[in-house]
Amino acid sequence: MVRPAQFGFNAETAENNFYQKQDGRSASEISALARREFDGFVALLKDQRVEVIVVEDTDSPAKPDAVFPNNWFSTHPDGKLILYPMFSPVRRLERRKDIVERLIHSGFEVNEIIDLSFFEESGQYLEGTGSMVMDHKARIIYAGYSPRTHPVPLDYLAKLLGYRVVAFGAVQEMDGGLSPIYHTNVMMHVGTDLAVVCLESIAKASERRRVQESLTQSGKKVIPITLKQKNSFAGNMLEVANDGGERFTVMSQAAFDSLGVGQIQQIEKHTTIISPSIPTIEKLGGGSARCMLAEIFLGKSF
Repeated sequence: MVRPAQFGFNAETAENNFYQKQDGRSASEISALARREFDGFVALLKDQRVEVIVVEDTDSPAKPDAVFPNNWFSTHPDGKLILYPMFSPVRRLERRKDIVERLIHSGFEVNEIIDLSFFEESGQYLEGTGSMVMDHKARIIYAGYSPRTHPVPLDYLAKLLGYRVVAFGAVQEMDGGLSPIYHTNVMMHVGTDLAVVCLESIAKASERRRVQESLTQSGKKVIPITLKQKNSFAGNMLEVANDGGERFTVMSQAAFDSLGVGQIQQIEKHTTIISPSIPTIEKLGGGSARCMLAEIFLGKSF
């Protein structure tokens, strides 16, 4: 997790991010609120003995979205660390060599660094586990095409990892019309036993069926959410585990508050819910709890 230094509204990303909203508060006030929300989130995770590596963002250059590190890198059990091509030029500054080096110096086994940022030169993007929702057990990547999720880098990565792609078009109302949902992870989550997905947002019936069938065949209990719940970030969840192997589903307080009693009960049959309150980060950044977490699947040498 990256503790924000210069958090704020990014006009470049707002171009295709339905969730981002301008705010009249001062930059310093917004930044301070974001850090307070971040610290509260980290405390909730640590209370449940979930290991968190907190990295401080650097003041310069300003990186308003640095709090969302899952978009620029991912790690994998075989020692791969992958760097991703980013839509926003400002966000490309988030790819920090020192963070990668910190993981290595902390004993994590990085056997190969794969840098896909060269796709930016041809205007093609794949923003990590924002663009993709991965079912690691079934070796499936779910991805909704958008201005930030393009088929060529997606297929390239899937071949590198040996995963199968289930791609689709997911849309939402934006600026008076229908636009692609900017990141797949705001409309679906895949955990060990559960999948939370806004099937309504998948425009084509055939693609909707394909997603649902793939999840079911992979042994997931599918929990559908509505468009309204998706708009409250109910699709933006992540399953994590603590040092004792207990599993937790992380979602924001806004996402939790949007869910019905039955949906919460289904989730709690399998995991404990952790729900930080992060309204400033959600409103200005247009991302939620899952986006703030970059999972570490690497083994440790010491």
